[in-house]
Amino acid sequence: MATAVETLGKLERRLTISFPLTDVRTEVEKRLKQQAKTAKAPGFRPGKVPLKMVAQQYGYQIESDVLNDKVGRAFNDAANENQLRVAGFPKIEPKEDSAEGVLSFDATFEVYPEVVIGDLSGVEIETVKADVSDAEIEKTIEILRKQRVHYHTKGEAGEHGDGGEPVAANGDRVTVDFVGVIDGVEFPGGKAEDYAFVLGEGRMLPEFEAATVGLKVGEAKTFPLAFPADYHGADVAGKTADFTITLKKLEWAHLPAVDAEFAKSLGMEDGDLDKMRADIKVNLEREVAGRVKARNKEAVMDALVKVTEMEVPKVMIAQDAERLAEMTRQDMAQRGMDVKDMPFPQDLFATKAERRVRLGLILSQLVGDNKLQATPEQVKAQIEDFAQSYEDPREVLKYYYSDRRRLSEVEALVLEENVVNYVLGIAKVTAKAVAFDELMGSNAQA
Repeated sequence: MATAVETLGKLERRLTISFPLTDVRTEVEKRLKQQAKTAKAPGFRPGKVPLKMVAQQYGYQIESDVLNDKVGRAFNDAANENQLRVAGFPKIEPKEDSAEGVLSFDATFEVYPEVVIGDLSGVEIETVKADVSDAEIEKTIEILRKQRVHYHTKGEAGEHGDGGEPVAANGDRVTVDFVGVIDGVEFPGGKAEDYAFVLGEGRMLPEFEAATVGLKVGEAKTFPLAFPADYHGADVAGKTADFTITLKKLEWAHLPAVDAEFAKSLGMEDGDLDKMRADIKVNLEREVAGRVKARNKEAVMDALVKVTEMEVPKVMIAQDAERLAEMTRQDMAQRGMDVKDMPFPQDLFATKAERRVRLGLILSQLVGDNKLQATPEQVKAQIEDFAQSYEDPREVLKYYYSDRRRLSEVEALVLEENVVNYVLGIAKVTAKAVAFDELMGSNAQA
């Protein structure tokens, strides 16, 4: 039996569920007798243990199970009877003023909100587009060359030359000894021997690199270095140290020529440079398409959030924040970090969780109202697209279709794309061209 539903807030509800104590006792006795058929105890054959002993051993757990079952069933019946869409799990608490012979519980819970999506035809959305030009291909080739760099002693003649005058310059790899003092006293982390770094990469503070430029092997230089106020080393942040640096080794960077051997190192077995550039362009266009899609999806999601009125169930936000915290914990553990005693307060994830839940409810409403579910054909096409960059596409298809969870992840991606395309087909859309470097420097995620 359940009372009428009480409204405690915009989404919060409460109802009282009750049932006779005799119903619980009857069910407990029934389950005890069932348990007795297989119960074991020293000195008794299986199934011959006295019911009193069975009750002593299993009674508490059986009574707890019966109560949970009856409360859960009564709550579900009441929710269905009142046509309630319950969000998350209810909070069940026993009532102290129950009538004699009756067990009563208060169930406090939240319901799903009404999702009111505004007029999408009046929404303005700015999408982005970008092209891959020959300049981007050449930039990528330069990056690939730098990834294959070799260093040679500067000033010594070799098959690739001598690197020019044996003086440290940007692009050279230097090996140094250094020691720093503050008020004449060395400080932790301010001393090293045989420390190697490449000038111009910004790995060291600007004053440090500037002092190294122009040195020859064996030369030393003393210079002041002011640590930034926000420097990661709190003991030296905002202070000025005197460093002495000694150059011990100087090497120049030899980049491989863009020739047939270079093309072969990138997988072009015949060393064809035109094929290499074409392959690089295909990969860049795939990456650009992915970045553009992510940026445009983010723009659509932002628009949907702005145009939709709704309350978000707190219980769903808390549950998602907990999931995000656990995902972060697992990710950090996989990276080798010790997270055993590391706190992961859910408040840190609440804002992101609230947006995720809000968007999930909005997308669910749009999909249901407009039949935007992912079709098997769309899912297969998406997986085939994933498979293009792999050596054996058939293995990729097998990987996804052999696991329902993996397939569900692809379905979710397709569903989101269906929503994005639907919204863009209705809204007022303007396309903005963005520079390749700007796009590749972004990391938009919904």
